[in-house]
Amino acid sequence: MNDESQKEKLRQHFARRVTTQARVVLDTWQKIHSDLKGSSAHRSDFFAATDKLVRYAQRFEMANHAESGTRILDLIRTWPEETTLDDTLSQTLHDAIENLSRSTLRRTDHGNTQPPRQFRRTPVYIALASEDLSGRLVRQLEFFGFRAAAFTDPEKLIEACGLHKPETILMDVNFGGEANAGLSTIEHLQERHDTAIPVIFVSDEDGSIETRLRASRCGGEEFFYPAVDPGQLIEKIETYTYGNTVDPYRVLVLDDSRAQAKYMETVLTKAGMNPHVITDPMQIMHALEEFPPEIIILDMYMPGCTGMEIARVIRQQDKLHSVPIIYLSAEDDVSKQLHAMSLGGDDFLTKPIDPKHLIATIHNRGRRARSLLALMIRDSLTGLYNHTHTLQLLDQEISKAKQKQHPLCFGMIDIDYFKKINDTFGHPIGDRVLRSLSMFLKQRLRKTDHIGRYGGEEFAIILPDTRPSDARNILNEIRERFAELHQPAGERVFNVTFSCGIAQWREENSQALCERADQALYASKDQGRNCVTLAED
Repeated sequence: MNDESQKEKLRQHFARRVTTQARVVLDTWQKIHSDLKGSSAHRSDFFAATDKLVRYAQRFEMANHAESGTRILDLIRTWPEETTLDDTLSQTLHDAIENLSRSTLRRTDHGNTQPPRQFRRTPVYIALASEDLSGRLVRQLEFFGFRAAAFTDPEKLIEACGLHKPETILMDVNFGGEANAGLSTIEHLQERHDTAIPVIFVSDEDGSIETRLRASRCGGEEFFYPAVDPGQLIEKIETYTYGNTVDPYRVLVLDDSRAQAKYMETVLTKAGMNPHVITDPMQIMHALEEFPPEIIILDMYMPGCTGMEIARVIRQQDKLHSVPIIYLSAEDDVSKQLHAMSLGGDDFLTKPIDPKHLIATIHNRGRRARSLLALMIRDSLTGLYNHTHTLQLLDQEISKAKQKQHPLCFGMIDIDYFKKINDTFGHPIGDRVLRSLSMFLKQRLRKTDHIGRYGGEEFAIILPDTRPSDARNILNEIRERFAELHQPAGERVFNVTFSCGIAQWREENSQALCERADQALYASKDQGRNCVTLAED
């Protein structure tokens, strides 16, 4: 190797370090931008990541990255610590981030007319024996908004994990060429991290209990034997990435002692929860309307009434029937505790409260409550909201739009020629197409948008604070990108399109709005399908 080629290789190595750090900055910004209320928690990480980027870029003479990073650093310095990022500074930072994002395009991106994608999560790493399958998975994952990378040998995988801990690893048991070499690699990797990386193992040769146990012990969440097709693997990867994000529990605390209430608020806030504290039991109805809770904590004995009486009033409302209620009291009589729980309570904690015990109880009750709620309001195949709950959400958004005088759009999506897909490839492949579209929509729409499975191959989209032109542009872009996605069916691959109709809310009820969106959907079908139609006012 001559001097010039050595310099070029060194330059490329330094460039990769800078672009890798730039993507850390982009990922951190995405966390801030997707949850401005909790933005203060990420300020220090954002500053540290950007400062590191600037130092790398200046050291390795990458002027565009250095300039963009310096601009972002200057803006972060104007953001006071432990405060929420305001809208004005957020927009200014967003513009600066766009400049950095353009500088961080891969070489293969430069011929692309699409805007650079800002990935929401840390990367997914693929370590399979088949390079062809790895490449297909990476391309498919990037369609779904993931950031993915494939590896051909264990050393490069370990090096990449040291630079940036992945969210999930898809690992062949024999990755590296020898029997169980993939298992050894994961065991080595897990020792270097405080928290385990979720791993999905695949194997074409070994499905024995010994191998499965070893895989489970080193962080294996799934084990596929024999290995499955890319569509099923992507669904599982999605489960261990986007599904890992847990919204803070909404906890309503009623305690007549201001000191105890303040203490509870501090403990819950430090645990990453969203508490709402009241000290007057007569304000409970107003608090329940203002702050719909996932968990309720009640003091047992208060002036004017008891916690048991409050619990009975709460349980009289159908929408709160399954919300867990936890009693707090100095009462240590077990029979009285059991009696209190028979009147609507789910758990009993004795004062003085152990913070660790309290948080563990809330997490346990909260997880179970969310699981039960999901069974009631979500479609079992796609994980989206079911028909009934989608219409309830539409009614809620109409009320908000009416109150705030904000725009609201409702969209109906129907997969084209879905019966033909089922007849040609079978219903399991048809189900996978439905799940792939649901994943696609979840990745590309905002957290404030609502997505439901309206029925069969129809989906409903609720877009609050969205003008008709913006709604059409967003769903049209999703339509175009989804049509490019390859749908695997054994050895065959096919593409799927959908038609869409959008209606803007015009002071009507939800039924009338749905009918206008449905008419726009039929207009799309009449125009030849695979298009988006905006309902005429």
